[in-house]
Amino acid sequence: MTNTQTSPLDSPVETTGDSGQMPSPTTAPSTLEHGELFIGGQWLPAAAGGRRDVVDPSTGNAVGTVAEGDAGDIDAAVAAARAAFDQGPWRGMSGRERARILHRVADLIRENADELVRLESLDVGKPVTLCRVVDVATAAEVYEYYSGLAQAVDGATRETPMNAVAYTRREPLGVVGAITPFNFPLILSSSKIAPALAAGNVVVHKPADDTPLSALFMAKLLSEAGVPDGVVNVVTGAGAVAGEALLRHPGVDKIAFTGSTAIGRHAAAVAGEALTPVTMELGGNAAQIVFEDADVEKAVGSAIKAFVFNTGQFCMGGPRLLVARPLYDTLLGILAQAVPGVPVGDPRDPETVVGPMAAERHVAKVESYVAQAVADGGRIVCGGERLALNGGFYFKPTVIADLANDSRVVQEEIFGPVLTVQPFDTEDEAIAMANSTPYGLASGIQTTNLARAHRVAARLDAGIVWVNDWAMLDPAVPFGGVKASGFGREYGPEGLAPYTRDKSVVISLD
Repeated sequence: MTNTQTSPLDSPVETTGDSGQMPSPTTAPSTLEHGELFIGGQWLPAAAGGRRDVVDPSTGNAVGTVAEGDAGDIDAAVAAARAAFDQGPWRGMSGRERARILHRVADLIRENADELVRLESLDVGKPVTLCRVVDVATAAEVYEYYSGLAQAVDGATRETPMNAVAYTRREPLGVVGAITPFNFPLILSSSKIAPALAAGNVVVHKPADDTPLSALFMAKLLSEAGVPDGVVNVVTGAGAVAGEALLRHPGVDKIAFTGSTAIGRHAAAVAGEALTPVTMELGGNAAQIVFEDADVEKAVGSAIKAFVFNTGQFCMGGPRLLVARPLYDTLLGILAQAVPGVPVGDPRDPETVVGPMAAERHVAKVESYVAQAVADGGRIVCGGERLALNGGFYFKPTVIADLANDSRVVQEEIFGPVLTVQPFDTEDEAIAMANSTPYGLASGIQTTNLARAHRVAARLDAGIVWVNDWAMLDPAVPFGGVKASGFGREYGPEGLAPYTRDKSVVISLD
């Protein structure tokens, strides 16, 4: 941390168009004002004057600072949001008016794609090519999708035996506290802010400690699109300070949280004390089942994508591969040849598929799991060690075979580019193994048997099941977990419902 009030974040830079080439990793982002808090439509320093380093994971170097908000800043943000909800125009706008503004946000995301790609890559270490076609494109689609649903927030009339007219209204909750993680800052903030705004709510957003840049830039775009002052507020800072203050604030009407299961349990307990409604999208440890009738080429491609995308730092990743015994040795041989060929390197290189991990502590965690795998009798098929490159936080994509199902490496969420491969003999055994962890966010099936696909999908404990591919997501398709992977859904109409409450109105005709 540093107390300096100036930052390279203030420096002007140039973008390069749609080529995918990015500036030097040490080039700081522009258009973030001074990396300050965004409260009530104004850019403000943290009340205590603190600053937080922004680190480029590809080099390990600090490239600037942002404001270090605390409980006082959360108070100010919640007050601004409450005033905007109670007195401002947003809540009273027609759904159609809000839809126009949200659609404009989607347009601005696309118009500013170069800057958003750069910010996410600099902040998280995401490869620019994937960041453009996944993160930025998805964020635009989320706002576009919920701009449509903003016009359909309506109630229903109800037939009753009473001499009365009865109908329901769907109303916004009020102040939404959105707390988002480090791995998909742009997507996971959009999946909360867009439906919250579509329903007429206001938002206080606390982005992840390490990756706040796109949240600050999105505050600028939301304001430019016409979102009134105070409707969206962004407070950067430590989760243990600013995040905790937001969780406990009596002026917050709902918490929308994505993060680890451990912190999610704490957040749910705190919210429960105040009876604050919550949605929780938590950890995952998904299995992909490869049956003997699978298309092997598709299965291998899906397996690799499921564990190397975003350097394995995604809760819907597939770090467990369960393979029918007749295919086990064959798939291991193919993976041993294919995985080392996946391009790992500088995220600003358009050819890079796997970039660095987001922080040194994440690399150390992955190292500890690989060491545990070896201690448990696992066989390192490929990878298994750091990659020394420019001082960044790199770890080679790693495949581990022959672990018992009760190994910690199989049962726990590693959150890195590690794939465990295990054989099975029967369909029932595969389903039992897939369901054996505490998590239930996603699962996958590789089979050419349509009946088996439906049969197995119905028995998997997961919020979403993919067949013959991985991570097929769309804003229209609800996404969320069961068991220790959380509750509630994001995306789809199901993702809008938690940001509204139903009110019944009954008018006597006597």
